[in-house]
Amino acid sequence: MKYTLMHKEIPVADIRLDEATGYIQKIDTIYNEVHFPLGVIVHKGIANRAALNEWWIDRSIPASRSGVKRALEILNLPNTKILLTRCFGLSLSDQYWIRLQDSRVMWQDANFFENPFSEDIGDVLIGKEGKRDIGIDFRSPDNTSNGCLKKRWKIIDGRRCLIKAGSNPFMQ
Repeated sequence: MKYTLMHKEIPVADIRLDEATGYIQKIDTIYNEVHFPLGVIVHKGIANRAALNEWWIDRSIPASRSGVKRALEILNLPNTKILLTRCFGLSLSDQYWIRLQDSRVMWQDANFFENPFSEDIGDVLIGKEGKRDIGIDFRSPDNTSNGCLKKRWKIIDGRRCLIKAGSNPFMQ
């Protein structure tokens, strides 16, 4: 699929994502070199695809997270990287995202800082399986919450809160 990597409202580059693996296959047109994520070098108009892929994949839930295998079974997905495209790469950690190339969606309408998001993915990642039969809404910052501990985002009294579970043996 063809997307535009965005930094808020600023188009950074057109990219092609492999829908089966979640990896960036190609970087097409570069619009704004200075707005690439930190660590992604652009030299003589060519962006380092390996570095951009590393940045992109680092946004995904690691396969080592507790309960992620069961969550993928429930979501009927082959890996956690696919979750990135399901929420357009939106996160509550930065202002990068991907927009379908022909889309006119704007940052102000899509971002999770100002807009509500679904709790479906967070429920599945924490271990609740309730909504399976009626469909899951993938619009969630939980798709881009890195780290090995179980966690989820919730809006509580209008504030975005990250709720983390502990890990054995001390539940820290």
